[in-house]
Amino acid sequence: MGNIWLWRYPPAQALTQDEFDAAVQRTLESTRLPSQVTRAAQAIAPSVVQVVAYGPHPAWQKRKSLRAARLSHEVERGIGTGVVVMDKGVILTNLHVVSGASRIQVTFHDGLEATALLVRTRPEKDLAVLQAKKIPDDLLPATLHASDDLLPGDLVAVVGFPFGVGPSVSAGVVSGLGRAFHSPEGQRELNGLIQFDAATNPGNSGGPLINMDGEVVGIVTAILNPTQQQTFIGIGFAVPIESAASAAGVSPF
Repeated sequence: MGNIWLWRYPPAQALTQDEFDAAVQRTLESTRLPSQVTRAAQAIAPSVVQVVAYGPHPAWQKRKSLRAARLSHEVERGIGTGVVVMDKGVILTNLHVVSGASRIQVTFHDGLEATALLVRTRPEKDLAVLQAKKIPDDLLPATLHASDDLLPGDLVAVVGFPFGVGPSVSAGVVSGLGRAFHSPEGQRELNGLIQFDAATNPGNSGGPLINMDGEVVGIVTAILNPTQQQTFIGIGFAVPIESAASAAGVSPF
């Protein structure tokens, strides 16, 4: 009986090394592997939030005693991006995104919307720290990485909400280090910035600049634009994450 079973079900033949190599090659050729940028964007995505600042309509500014009226006539004052740096809902963004807001709303990766409080600022770095009042159960903070080993030419990516559209991903390289930026209005002077060329537009402000491991190396803060159009011409700036993390009381390095 046993011999008959063996005759009907002969043992499998072992693959030769050449056959094994050919099978691996066929698999590699038929499988589309994600790019470095894709993997980096996927790693940071759960930690990126949209930030929207609201304020009273100018026509209602003087009617400060009518709180209900002000709330019912709120207008959107700014849209930006933020990145979660602590799992309890601490978020880093730009101060210019939320400055003067009467209400701040954040939207998490899973779609959860929550009110956020402005708990700390560093005007000299254009940084603001927010605390969300409600957070997802599985909120993941971003992984931070010191920017001091960045070199011009290193690949980086930006994830955010340019013009409110997103989350959107753009990629480029580090263009320079230790840069200074003077706002067109002359109200801000930022120093020690990372210059990069990944496409960035209004709405990206406050979002993460990441390396190819999906780690945050900077917080996007400005674009250089000699016109009034506020569109990207190839030069963006980010505050190094060391400065940004210290604003939030994070010491990850």
